[in-house]
Amino acid sequence: MTHESLLNELWQATLTRLGGRAAIEASARENGAFLRSRAVVCATDLLRLVLAYCLGGMGLRSASAWAASAGLADLSNVALLKRLRKCGAWMEHLAGTLLSNGIRPEAGGRRIRLLDGTTVPKAGKEAKKNSGLWRLHCAFDLPEERFSFIELTDEKGGERLDRTPFAKGDIAIADRGYMHPEPLAHIVEQGADVIVRTPWTGARWLNEDSKPFDLLAALEAAENAGILDRPIWIARKNAPALALRLVAIRKPPLAAETARAQARQTAQRKGKAISSGTLAAAGWVILVTSLDAKAFPADRIGELYRARWRIEMAFKRLKSLIGLSAPPSEDPQTAKTWILAHLLMILLLEPHTSAPEISPRMAA
Repeated sequence: MTHESLLNELWQATLTRLGGRAAIEASARENGAFLRSRAVVCATDLLRLVLAYCLGGMGLRSASAWAASAGLADLSNVALLKRLRKCGAWMEHLAGTLLSNGIRPEAGGRRIRLLDGTTVPKAGKEAKKNSGLWRLHCAFDLPEERFSFIELTDEKGGERLDRTPFAKGDIAIADRGYMHPEPLAHIVEQGADVIVRTPWTGARWLNEDSKPFDLLAALEAAENAGILDRPIWIARKNAPALALRLVAIRKPPLAAETARAQARQTAQRKGKAISSGTLAAAGWVILVTSLDAKAFPADRIGELYRARWRIEMAFKRLKSLIGLSAPPSEDPQTAKTWILAHLLMILLLEPHTSAPEISPRMAA
C-alpha cells in the first residue's frame, strides 16, 4: 500500500465516522459553513482544509498555498479566513455527532462521569492583559475512557455540575470548583449520584436540626481513626437544606505536609495570614457524596474520587498529542473553529488509543 493510498483510506474512514459525505454536506449547509461551491468545491474539501490549517501548524497564507498545490481549493488567505469564521457551529455539530454516537448503555454496573475543565489563553495583547481564556467544560466517562460532553465558553463561564446532562444511576465525580449547592441538588434530583471534593469552608454545614456543624472539631475528633463518615446537611438559598454524606479521609503525613506548605505559599502570595483551620483541613481529603454508605463505604468513596486523574490525563493528551494551544487569531469566531477542530480530532482518535485497564468495582 502506498503512502498516498493509506492517507486516502484514513480520510475515507474519518468521513465514515462523521456520518459519510452526504451527512457532512448537509450539516455544513445547515450550520452555515458551506452554502455554495466556489473556490471550495464541497464540504468534505472544506473540512480537510479546516483541519489542515488548525492542526497543521500553518498560517493562513501557507494553508492557502498548500490547498492550491494539493488541488483542494484555490482561494486567498482572506477568503480562507472568512471560511474559518463561519465554521465554528459546524465543528461543534461534528464533535457533537461523535459524542452522541459513542454513547452506549452499560452492560452492568454504573457509569462514572468525571467532570473537569481546562483552559487555553486567548490571543492578543488586550486578552493577555485581562487574563482572557477559552475554557473547556468536559465530562469523561468510565469505563469507556472517552469524552462524552464538551462545552466551550470564555473565562466568564464558571465550573458547574449542571452544565452536563446526567441519566439516572450516573455517578458524577468532580473537584473543589464544582462545590455549589444548587447544581448538586439538581443532579441528585435527576436520580444521579455525586462525589465532590470540598474545601472546609466550601458550604454552610448543618446538623440534622439545622444548627451549625463544626467541621474542624469533627476532623479533630476523627484524627486517630483517620476517617470521618457521617450525614451532613448543606444550607441552600430559598430551599430546604440538601441532605448528603460527609466523607473525610486523612492524608498520609508526607502528603499532608506538602498540602500545608502549598497552603502557606498561596496565602503568602495573596498577602494574607493563613488560618489554623486551613492548616488543619489541609491534612484531609474532604468529600461530599449522595452515595449510600452501605453500598459505598468511605474507602470506596476515596477510591472512586482518585479516578479523577483519568480526565487530567485526557487533557494532557489533548494538549500534547493533538497540540491544543492558544488560537493564533484574536477573532472569537476563528478561535472557536480552531479549538473545536482540535476537539474533533481527539474524538476521532479516541477509538484508536488503548486505555489502561481500570477496575472501578461498580457493583452496587
